[in-house]
Amino acid sequence: MAKKAKARPKKKVQAKVAPIPAGYHSVTPYLCIRGAVQALEFYKKAFGAKELMRMAGPDGKLGHAEIKIGDSHVMMADEFPGMGFLGPQSRGGTTVMLHVYVKNVDATVAQATAAGAMLKRPIKDEFYGDRSGAVEDPFGHLWHIATHKEDLSPAELRRRSDEAMKKMASGG
Repeated sequence: MAKKAKARPKKKVQAKVAPIPAGYHSVTPYLCIRGAVQALEFYKKAFGAKELMRMAGPDGKLGHAEIKIGDSHVMMADEFPGMGFLGPQSRGGTTVMLHVYVKNVDATVAQATAAGAMLKRPIKDEFYGDRSGAVEDPFGHLWHIATHKEDLSPAELRRRSDEAMKKMASGG
């Protein structure tokens, strides 16, 4: 009689984990903010953000929080100077502008300024097919807010861009 082979223990098969979590995009802004708890509440009022989660430390500072504006996640945390994480107010400004597409730029900019944002660039129709304006939030982050109004062919965009650049160069 043949010997029975010993049964090998079955290996646990783990489900494949997606490298980008469901609902996230490849690039997700992560804001460092002096006063992140207040900023989180501001973003709810200004942009209709939905709070997804928050992790507060024992000192009340936000170690990490996530909100969703439209279809995009935004992560944030309080400043942690000992780790070199400083927000725009501590750095003397920011070089980054967050671009947000919304259904109604006029209403969103009005809502953001009513919540405490400062208008940095008035709303206007742009040569590239968007109606847009810019605000600075009370925490030093810049937001470019736009509603897409017109799809342009590459040739039309180039023509309009050339025209706009000539006008800017001549001081107009």
